[in-house]
Amino acid sequence: MRQVSKLGSQDPGAIFEQSTPQQLSFIRQLQKDLKKEQPLTRQLKNLQVTVLDLETSGFFPDRGDQILSIGGVKIKEGKVQNEKVFYSLVNAPHALSEEISELTGLRKDELEKAPSLASALNGFYRFAGTDVLVAHHASHERKFLQHATYQVLGSQFRHRLLDTSFLLKIAAPDVPLKTLDDCCNHYGIPIEKRHHALEDALITAELWKCMVEIVERKGYQTLQEIYAFLNS
Repeated sequence: MRQVSKLGSQDPGAIFEQSTPQQLSFIRQLQKDLKKEQPLTRQLKNLQVTVLDLETSGFFPDRGDQILSIGGVKIKEGKVQNEKVFYSLVNAPHALSEEISELTGLRKDELEKAPSLASALNGFYRFAGTDVLVAHHASHERKFLQHATYQVLGSQFRHRLLDTSFLLKIAAPDVPLKTLDDCCNHYGIPIEKRHHALEDALITAELWKCMVEIVERKGYQTLQEIYAFLNS
């Protein structure tokens, strides 16, 4: 049975609940720990990775769009740890439009009972720790994590966040792959459910795992070697 690290519900009070001293202390320590990490020279298969996906109310956090849910799954020693994952809704019922509700299956009543953004983010960072983060079309996740982390935790977003296209440039340089569906179909990765933060994180993790195996067979063993090739 899949073990989901899932945050409990809370009274739907303020839109952005103030972070607790414990949350702020944890984030400060995490930032220090991140500075000590040296992921560039580690073998790809030995990287500690957390693959994530966000469902949001739109595309522009600086214009008021909100994170609605966060999903994450770890990859350890080249294996997707799909029995231990993270998933949390976010208390943002005001931001859920009918269109997004239809796309994601999220409902306002469940968002009303969800943890605050501060609690959800803190929970995710505790789950991810100092892992390298991976997402499909990661610029979307980066914008929202940068905005939300500063907004509710008073801290800069410091994690290394890689886009799946980073490896696609080596794994499939001549194949026009863009959407997550395109990539999964190309590599034969089954898609059971889309536009759900946890389910999308799980299939993105399978995609990343598959591409790591391909680029390693092509002779690239570290992030440093991949950066050097892409910048040559």
